[in-house]
Amino acid sequence: MLIIPAIDLKDGRCVRLRQGRMEDSTVFGGDPVDMATRWVEAGARRLHLVDLNGAFAGEPVNGEIVKAIARKYPDLPIQIGGGIRSAETIEPISKPVCSG
Repeated sequence: MLIIPAIDLKDGRCVRLRQGRMEDSTVFGGDPVDMATRWVEAGARRLHLVDLNGAFAGEPVNGEIVKAIARKYPDLPIQIGGGIRSAETIEPISKPVCSG
């Protein structure tokens, strides 16, 4: 079995929404890169990131955080959701991470 940890991003922090309401969230960490490190050190073989601001805005908002995690762990598969509505939307987030 493969367990994939999820990091939900809101306003640059790691959160959980209560009943899906943006105005009702619990902060679990102020630094998403540190949270990713905790999961990797615990043995995570991939991560799932959710840009909650992006999901509500209809376009990515926390892309810089996603890129920072991907730069720190270039060999770690990362799933991402939130505000991605087309292939063109994901290109600015993924290109700098994939380029040498």
